[in-house]
Amino acid sequence: MNTLKMPAKSLWPRLTAALLISLAGALLFERLRLPVPWLLGPMFAALIGSNLLKTRYAWPSPIRNGALIVIGYTIGLALTGEALRAMGSQVPYMILMTFLLLLLCAGIAYVIGRLSGTDFKTSLLGSVPGGLSQIVVLAEETKGVDLTLVTVNQVVRLLLIVVSIPLLIYSPLFGEQAGDAAQAAVRADAPWSALFPNALAYAPLCVLLALLGQKVRFPTAFLLCPAFGTALLQATGFEAPELPHALTAAAQLALGTYVGTLLKPAQIRHKVRTLALCLLSGLLLIAGSFGLTVLLTKLQPVTPATALLSLAPGGMDQMGVIAHSIGAELSTVTGYQLFRTFFIFFAVPPLLRMLFRYTDRRSGADGVDEPSAPAELPPEPETARRARQEFDD
Repeated sequence: MNTLKMPAKSLWPRLTAALLISLAGALLFERLRLPVPWLLGPMFAALIGSNLLKTRYAWPSPIRNGALIVIGYTIGLALTGEALRAMGSQVPYMILMTFLLLLLCAGIAYVIGRLSGTDFKTSLLGSVPGGLSQIVVLAEETKGVDLTLVTVNQVVRLLLIVVSIPLLIYSPLFGEQAGDAAQAAVRADAPWSALFPNALAYAPLCVLLALLGQKVRFPTAFLLCPAFGTALLQATGFEAPELPHALTAAAQLALGTYVGTLLKPAQIRHKVRTLALCLLSGLLLIAGSFGLTVLLTKLQPVTPATALLSLAPGGMDQMGVIAHSIGAELSTVTGYQLFRTFFIFFAVPPLLRMLFRYTDRRSGADGVDEPSAPAELPPEPETARRARQEFDD
């Protein structure tokens, strides 16, 4: 149900409850000195609160879209001319790493399919690190795919990546760099007064470009269009002001809350088995990403934290938030994530359709009958419907 269509009297109490729960989660994580508290704290709080309160909890997607505009602006700040030139020199490595990551996903899909007895189509679509709504739509259009299982796999992967990547970066595996950089970022907090007057030009530009991008169905419009607009205007010499920590923390809270509301355990059939296999798939993907991180640090002069954030198969918005919070090379992270986003958005769906047509023809040639479609399809799960309608990353 779209919360924007509710009467204001019904929406505001639910929105207030969600905000207070997320704030409590953020403050608890900050108190415990856990990594990225304003993203992970609200995410866990929303995961619990949205499933316990249900009808008394709401977090409309426009709030998430506003957060993406803020995050897109911070990414645009990092896309200077020098950073773009450095990104251009890494295009061959972006192609290599994207290919290896997708090959890894196909291998994981095969293993999970064998363990679970799930068909390869469902396993592969559940493992591809693409945009959630895009993969869900592709799953809907592909004959014989279990839409619920694909959606749950994608949501669990996203949650697992967002939780585990900060823990890995702040672990002894990456030394003290992340913690020191995060403390330095807090100490270098920009004042609110520094926003003006230039923010009066950047703010409407980012909002306008985001809405225009959404209208023309540009991929991840609320994130990428403000980033590109900011980078272009900044290239003209018009200074783009840094954002205060309170504003970036609010954006992290809004995004973390939205991500936390995506998973609805009550709607999952065979919960223990399904979640166990989803977790196994996600953990294998993280382990493979860690191996690619080691390879990238050998091929390019980048820090391990920057390499891991560049290759992590999560959303570019979440990885951008984490990169910004620990002082990683945001332009490198953005370049790799952006390349994979566009490659998956434009190249993967037609490639998967060709692969599925080939496997279908081969199954027919071998005399293996495809499972017949059920006479009546079950109602579309709420998780899949919300992902398809709202989550455009």
